[in-house]
Amino acid sequence: MAVKIGIISDTHGLLRQEVVENLKDCRYILHAGDVTDPGILDQLRVMGDLYAVQGNNDRSWQRPLAQSLWFEIEGIRFFMVHNKKDVAWDLKDRQVVIFGHSHKYFQEIIDGRLWLNPGSCGHSRFGGDVTMAVMIVENGSYQVEKIVIPTVAI
Repeated sequence: MAVKIGIISDTHGLLRQEVVENLKDCRYILHAGDVTDPGILDQLRVMGDLYAVQGNNDRSWQRPLAQSLWFEIEGIRFFMVHNKKDVAWDLKDRQVVIFGHSHKYFQEIIDGRLWLNPGSCGHSRFGGDVTMAVMIVENGSYQVEKIVIPTVAI
């Protein structure tokens, strides 16, 4: 059976309804940092199993998030960090590297593993699109869909 994973980053205190709609069928939610409002994590936790890392704007929290996470979902091995420059030197057997920070969507296979930045799904930054990703995992393989969220003045 296929499992959906919602992948977001850089909400910066704004969890858009369109993002929530795209996450509602996801069993897992990955947040690559810069949440800035712990209440957003509370909203996401009730939607699915949540993995979240600390972004450069999340440092003032009483209980900070991990700087990086190593985990496995449905046989796919992930490494997640907020800033690409903080990616572990030795990624071992990781198949997917998730990061955020730049607010720009990036998806590329490098050295046999997927490098994915879902972009910013909070406020539009630097004139770019508001984006996120959904990964479908089935039988040990995956497909990724980029989702562009239409923006209206908030």
